[in-house]
This record gives sequence, C-alpha cells and structure tokens, in this order.
Amino acid sequence: MPLPQDERVVALANDLLQQFDQMFGLHPGFRPAHAKGLMLTGTFRPAAGAQALTRAPHVVAASMPVTARFSNSTGLPQLPDNAADANPRGFAIRFNLGEHSHTDIVSHSTNGFPTRDGYEFLEFLRAAAASGPDVPSPKPVEKFLGSHPAALAFVQAPKPFPSSLARQSYYAVTAYAFTNAAGEKKFGRYRIVPALGNDYLSDRQVAGLKPDYHFDEIATRVAHEPVRFRIIVQIAAPGDTVDDATVQWPESREQVELGTVELTQVLPDSVAQQKHIIFDPIPRVDGIEASTDPLLELRAAVYLLSGRRRRAA
Repeated sequence: MPLPQDERVVALANDLLQQFDQMFGLHPGFRPAHAKGLMLTGTFRPAAGAQALTRAPHVVAASMPVTARFSNSTGLPQLPDNAADANPRGFAIRFNLGEHSHTDIVSHSTNGFPTRDGYEFLEFLRAAAASGPDVPSPKPVEKFLGSHPAALAFVQAPKPFPSSLARQSYYAVTAYAFTNAAGEKKFGRYRIVPALGNDYLSDRQVAGLKPDYHFDEIATRVAHEPVRFRIIVQIAAPGDTVDDATVQWPESREQVELGTVELTQVLPDSVAQQKHIIFDPIPRVDGIEASTDPLLELRAAVYLLSGRRRRAA
C-alpha cells in the first residue's frame, strides 16, 4: 500500500491527522478516528451471479478467509458505546487472497459522507472543533453547515443505536468500477446488510447500556453462532454521479448480491491485530477499481500514515 504520488494529498492527510489529534487527544497505538474496535475472523462466499459483475479473485473463488473490524466513531478508545458520538459505527472487511495479498471494504453505518473532498472535510472538522458550548451562535460549525447542504444532511441523518453490531447495515461511501470477465464495466457502491435485519434500541434502552455493551454483545453472539452479512453492490445508472460521496443514488437502482460474509470468531489477539492492520479503501485488485472520487486517495493516505504511527507505538 504505497503513499499517493501527489504531495498535496499527503500534506492534506497530515493536516487531517493533526486535526484529529487536536480534537481527541493523542492515544498511542490507536486510530485517530474509529479508535475503539474489535476484530473477528470468518469466511466470504460469493453469490451465484456475482461473476456477472466482477472477475475479482475473491468472487471467482469458492470461498475466502476474511478479517473484519467493528468500530465506534471518534478517536477516543474508551468512548462508551451509548454515547451519541459512537455513531456512525465502522465496519471494515479484509478478503485474504493469499500471503501478503488482500483487498478491503471500509464502510460505516450512515449512507454517505458530509463533504465532497478532503479540503472541505478539514474545514468541517476545524469548524466543529471551534464550536464549543461557550461559543456564541452562530458558531463556526453552524456557519459551515448553513453553507454546505450535503454536510447538514449528513449531520441531520438519523443515526440510531443498533441492538447489536450484527443488526446494523453499513455503507462504503465511494463508488468503484466493477469489471467482469467479458470486460463489461459498471460503477457501484457497497452496502453490507445483516442477515438478521436491522434492529434498533429506544432512547430509554440506550441510556441503560453498559460502556462496552456493543463489543461485549457481538463477542458473546459470535461465540454461540455465526454472524452473517450480505454484501450488496448498488449499481449506478447512466448519468449517475460516481465521483462524489455526498450524492446518493435512488433506492430504485439495481442491486447485485456479491456474496455473504460469515464471522465465526473474535481474534484472541484483537488489540495487537488492530494496531497492525491497515485497511485500504482502494481495492488494488483485478476486476474492481477505484473511481475518481477524490476521497479515495486521501483516505488511503490517512490510513497508511496513521497505521505507520500506530505500529511504531
């Protein structure tokens, strides 16, 4: 996983890391965002018709081992699971193609992203950081949201608390180009749907949760039975925007089932593995390519730089 060639992207990635550090403090060995997490292992099995969409090796194979990580939002490793800032939750999946060979999906539980690119995102974070309770209105973040309707829509989107991390849908916010064996290319976005369906808690139930409820619950659940998710690709129609994560496609768009992930075990060395693994939002695999969404190269740079720092700790 190399750093992007564009020095501006690397500089922006470092600025974002510095901003996360300012907002959440330094926590050596942890991610600057989605710091609190748990890693599991399992298996991916492709759906019968998935090869019509892509010739990617994990779709052509009969099955593939996977490593997955659930996480809370923010850079606070001890954030209680019932804190409002714990949402959106993160869910990353690594398809282990072979030794030192893999492709990943990185997703979160809100469909979309607040900004078009990293410069807007940095502006958003700085505005939020400058908008403490003692700052009079209109606060910097209120001004930002007032002039950025996509960010306002993301902030106002419902972010309910799931009864289990296994009862929550997740979305990879950027589009990718999927190519099959015949060379046919379609753009699509991942969504990861729980086999048991979505299920959410009431405000009263959330208030009574223990600080580590969601991670304790998923560990107990997977010890008794596999946790399954269907990986769906929502297909763009001609003319749909494929390079802007703030623009969502209609729900009427075609959806293709890529396969099923079955998680069967919490990694016994989850904490150590979380320090080591660096998920990559760019597929880097034949049959699935990055779109021109500007968030992709930037996110890859942020993940790599923060991963190197985490490993050094």
